[in-house]
Amino acid sequence: MTRYIFITGGVVSSLGKGLLSAALGTLLQARGYSVRLRKLDPYLNVDPGTMSPYQHGEVYVTDDGAETDLDLGHYERFTGVASQSTDNVTSGRIYQQILTKERRGEYLGATVQVIPHVTDAIKDFALAHTEGIDFVLCEIGGTVGDIESLPFMEAIRQLGTELGPARSCFIHLTLVPYIKAAGELKTKPTQHSVKELRGIGISPNILVCRSEHHIPVSERHKIALFCNVAKSAVIQALDVASIYEVPIAYHAEGLDDEVLKVFGLPAESPVDLSRWRDIVKKLKNPEGEVKIAIVGKYTGLKDAYKSLSEALVHGGIANGVRVKIDWIEAEVFEQEDAINRLEDVHGILVPGGFGQRGTEGKIEAARFAREKFVPYFGICLGMQLAVVEAARNMAGLDGAGSTEFGKPRVPVIGLLTEWATEAGIEIREEEMDLGGTMRLGAYPAELVPGSRVHDIYGCDRISERHRHRYEVNVSYQTALEKAGLKFSGMSPDSRLPEIIELPDHPWYIGVQFHPELKSKPFEPHPLFASFIAAALRQSRLV
Repeated sequence: MTRYIFITGGVVSSLGKGLLSAALGTLLQARGYSVRLRKLDPYLNVDPGTMSPYQHGEVYVTDDGAETDLDLGHYERFTGVASQSTDNVTSGRIYQQILTKERRGEYLGATVQVIPHVTDAIKDFALAHTEGIDFVLCEIGGTVGDIESLPFMEAIRQLGTELGPARSCFIHLTLVPYIKAAGELKTKPTQHSVKELRGIGISPNILVCRSEHHIPVSERHKIALFCNVAKSAVIQALDVASIYEVPIAYHAEGLDDEVLKVFGLPAESPVDLSRWRDIVKKLKNPEGEVKIAIVGKYTGLKDAYKSLSEALVHGGIANGVRVKIDWIEAEVFEQEDAINRLEDVHGILVPGGFGQRGTEGKIEAARFAREKFVPYFGICLGMQLAVVEAARNMAGLDGAGSTEFGKPRVPVIGLLTEWATEAGIEIREEEMDLGGTMRLGAYPAELVPGSRVHDIYGCDRISERHRHRYEVNVSYQTALEKAGLKFSGMSPDSRLPEIIELPDHPWYIGVQFHPELKSKPFEPHPLFASFIAAALRQSRLV
């Protein structure tokens, strides 16, 4: 029997519903249950794919090619359960599906309304493809009281009634702020948030209260009394040094016990959190430190590179060191010498991105890394710009550039319109919708024996997740390899360069895919583990 846990938020946004969902999923797994996590987002965009990272953070891509909310990255990193396109939906997608059906006449002339049509579509999404799963955790984006979230709240209210108390549980995450001038914690915001939720028809079973200060038992009892929940069901959530402490902290507060109590399940089974304690121990007791410069376009918002920064932490865990990140806006290098900012770093990473802004600065960072023998990791656009730099300064191809940013004399990067996959021929056209021109999801690559990446992966064939429109033009492969750039990973049909490297460099690798999307704290991605190992060696030379 599949049970459903609905997680809502109140008072303010950014309290950590995604981490709460991921941590609870981990705790249920530790008790031997299977889990699936889902995110229901109220905004009207069809998906996050065309949204600015400054608006919504990174776009997390699944194996099956869905562009999803960054919280799915938390889900996957914590639980190890691969996310799918069926695990994230937005109001935009719900309305798109409904209006498509209406245009086709599938409603047989009925008036299309929020209730029942929109709420039924949301319920269908929540319930689909959950056979054999013990617990499905559904996080509702936004904050209770937002007008956009009302259809989702109504849908989960209906689900709670239809499933019954034996199969449904509502967890509400709120804020208990500390008023410094008064020296007091205030429970009133939580009371009003629960009142708002109950006004919609949802009575939470468990309250999780974020706070910067310890919440005394007396205050928790007060919250329980005014919010009509059990005293033991008021769970405090204090700040922790690392997100990987969250499962341990929630277990210590009894969150998983309370959830099982709601469902009438025994809570006596042992909970093995040893791997999380081991990770936390390594993070708190590093044997050294490396400094990595991330030269990007959206460095003003760290969530724009959330999976990337976490993958670097995982690489540090694999090597027993702390990774200190120096966030550098790429445009800096278009006004000043790169050495002013990069001379003391142990590794340089240029991540993916779209648009021309900052590209010349990223090229300068790649050039600095190549000439100064500093470990370099180029991801997606970071690989493409490393190829442009090599074309200009190693192969002597003046005017080399990407057609993404205009019409260069030497288009070493271009929009490939047709290529072969295991499923058949894929075709792209420039005038298609932006999402339609993407190469999205998992694609295979074949590695060249004897190459550095072949040694790192330890296999001949890999599968990694992609999110990009433009490709390295294979027509220039011969000229670039004569100049010293090695194409060490290719698509099975040899038309799409996937990995480049410099054999005579301590560590210089560019990949067309996004390896950070598959890295986990207990299973660091081999490329990030190897990159941080190279940075550690570099730190001993500086």
